[in-house]
Amino acid sequence: MQVNCKRYGLYLLRWQASTPILAGVGVLLASMGQWVAAIVANLIGGLIFFWVDQFIFTSQSLAAQWEVKENITCADCGKVARGYRLVRSGDYDKSSDRAPQFRCEECSKKKSEQLRSKGVKVH
Repeated sequence: MQVNCKRYGLYLLRWQASTPILAGVGVLLASMGQWVAAIVANLIGGLIFFWVDQFIFTSQSLAAQWEVKENITCADCGKVARGYRLVRSGDYDKSSDRAPQFRCEECSKKKSEQLRSKGVKVH
């Protein structure tokens, strides 16, 4: 399994954000006993942070974004085929490119390898 650093960083921040909630509930319910306060605090945390975790681990906005078009002329080999281009991934951002270059599947794989060798996440 390959770890996405952006997702992992957000998860760690989310984990820290849960601390004040869990501590606050623990303090408010301390008179009910430590075990009850801990159980209630974790239930409340689960109700809130399930949705945050789901966003962190499934959001496409945190993944590499590709654009696919039919019947393009490949920027590398000139073949007319389905075309692919990486739009955004990490620091790589071609979203405002005025002349986007699409590549056929074969040339897109070659370009992906070139980008990977430069440290761009291409998956």
